[in-house]
Amino acid sequence: MATSGEIVLDVEGLRMRYGTTDVLHGVTFGARQGEVLALLGPNGAGKTTTIEIMEGFRARSAGRVRVLGTDPAHGTEQWRARLGVVLQSWRDHGRWRVRELLAHLGTYYAPYSTDAIRRPWDTGELLEAVGLSEHADRKIRTLSGGQRRRLDVAIGLVGRPELLFLDEPTAGFDPEARHEFHGLVQRLADDRETTVLLTTHDLDEADKLADRILILAGGRIVADGPADDLARRTTAADEVRWTRDGRNFVTSTPGSTAFVRGLFHAYGEEISGLEVRRASLEDTYLELVRQGEAAAREAKAAQ
Repeated sequence: MATSGEIVLDVEGLRMRYGTTDVLHGVTFGARQGEVLALLGPNGAGKTTTIEIMEGFRARSAGRVRVLGTDPAHGTEQWRARLGVVLQSWRDHGRWRVRELLAHLGTYYAPYSTDAIRRPWDTGELLEAVGLSEHADRKIRTLSGGQRRRLDVAIGLVGRPELLFLDEPTAGFDPEARHEFHGLVQRLADDRETTVLLTTHDLDEADKLADRILILAGGRIVADGPADDLARRTTAADEVRWTRDGRNFVTSTPGSTAFVRGLFHAYGEEISGLEVRRASLEDTYLELVRQGEAAAREAKAAQ
């Protein structure tokens, strides 16, 4: 899905302080057109703060931020029309019907459409894309939590954005809805029309969707890269289990392929029940967060 297109996000040295507490310490990363980025981190790491600064909803303390070539602190209405935002929760407009709200919101984007590609979504097509066609004429207050979350996603997409921010987008989705949503994000990225930055606590979701994973810990980006590359940066080891002469064995090794080859070279057909559990994204994530938070504590103690 990744592309070598133009730079869409450019963040350098981003800092955020609340009172005497520093939440972000020099956050730096970027994204190009058509990329899908997953921003991971423990609760309180500053993920939502980072996104709100890029959306222009929160003023930063220091650092350089460019979103679609513009400083979000000075973004115009035309600039905002190029963004899509899905917040963690949004609880207004309960009396509107689903179709009516989406059609109404689409009229706000029409004056800013510069070409056919960027015209607001057709309401019927958008309802189909997010799985709400059967609920189009229901009042929003009657929707279930998962249905309401699909509507949140539709609201973020209605203007056919160049850059889409998704803050915990599949919270409350059932497995089928989550699968359908993943397909929608992948289609957007495959068309190279939309760059996506999402936060999620679902590591499997991040692994499936993201070209690159950013891990925020201790107020800093402690990792940036594809999931496979991140795994190679940590000491998380593979686990190898096997049976020989009726006895069960288990060992941890950073090089399971070479270890298994040596095992069979030494014992051949005496080996049975071989299992290899490779270090997962979860293992990698937990290790990198631990390292990042430890480094932050050391830096604070040294001040």
